[in-house]
Amino acid sequence: QRFPQARQAIKYLVEDGRYDYLETGSLISIKENVENITLPSEERKIRMYPVDFEEFIIYMGEELLFEYIKNCWDKKKPLDEKMHAKAMYLFKEYLLVGGMPQALKAYKNGNKDFYAADVEKRDILELYRDDIRKAAKRYNSRVSALFENIPGYLSTHEKRVVLSKLGESNRSFDRYDEPLFWLDDSMICNLCYKCTDPNVGFALNKDDSYVKCYMGDTGLLVSLAFSENELSSSRLYQQIMNDKLSLNKGMLYENMIAQMITSMGKKLYFYTKYNKEKHRNDIEIDFLLSNESKTNLKVFPIEVKSSKNYSATSLDKFKDLFGKKIATPYIVHPKNLARKDNIICIPPYMICAAFSDALE
Repeated sequence: QRFPQARQAIKYLVEDGRYDYLETGSLISIKENVENITLPSEERKIRMYPVDFEEFIIYMGEELLFEYIKNCWDKKKPLDEKMHAKAMYLFKEYLLVGGMPQALKAYKNGNKDFYAADVEKRDILELYRDDIRKAAKRYNSRVSALFENIPGYLSTHEKRVVLSKLGESNRSFDRYDEPLFWLDDSMICNLCYKCTDPNVGFALNKDDSYVKCYMGDTGLLVSLAFSENELSSSRLYQQIMNDKLSLNKGMLYENMIAQMITSMGKKLYFYTKYNKEKHRNDIEIDFLLSNESKTNLKVFPIEVKSSKNYSATSLDKFKDLFGKKIATPYIVHPKNLARKDNIICIPPYMICAAFSDALE
């Protein structure tokens, strides 16, 4: 990172043929610190994501539970209730600790010490802030403002970026194109854009001014959302784990689903429809996936519910509008696997298996 000429020299080292090489670096070294060097064409870029739930559950020594979850999905049957409760408990652990390797290692080695993980996460957040200060030179104040406001955006009902909270008018949204792109490109955040017409592909109908900004790792979101004093004891974490603390769980659940979809290599899109008479959105679909077919596009609408009691009103209205294009609607909820009126309701620990199968 501090000596870019070493990166340039890779060309000749690869040519020598005796070794393979692995280069690592932050956004600074990969995108910005390249002055006066020729980038070697031999490089093959690999995007690295936070540890996913499958990796987390195996790291925590629960390989058999993971195999059982996959088996239940394959057979489309719910887990035994005790096993479902165990899987949900592990998922909530994953939700709070996140997928940063340093945080996971501290959590496990500390005998499931949430505070030890939080210390590591705060160090990572400071590294992010350093990257923002050093790399986003032309617009670092705007990048910083967006970054620090992520918990605020996600705690609202609509969860989208609202520039008035940064002291900006909506007319100046184009000033935030590059800062938003920087946060997305650096993988600090995952951007989710509104699709105005899912009938004909998502990217073709993307509304760049209507965007949600999710944190790249949900564990980091927890540490960004709460002050260090609030999380200074594991007791608060345990209250969250046991559902005894008033908390916007929807923010965390939705962020985690965004994280999981992104790790599958998919872009994030959502859909809303405003009702002028009611002065509010009467259709809100959290995420849209597709089979990406050019000739026979099929859409998979996804709603995320953090509560056990909910309605499927938005999904029903979405089906009325786009019925011919819809393959399978999904609701992600804390309850066991179930099917209701052609909607598959899945617990979050089944997401990777379910969505991977659906998109094949």
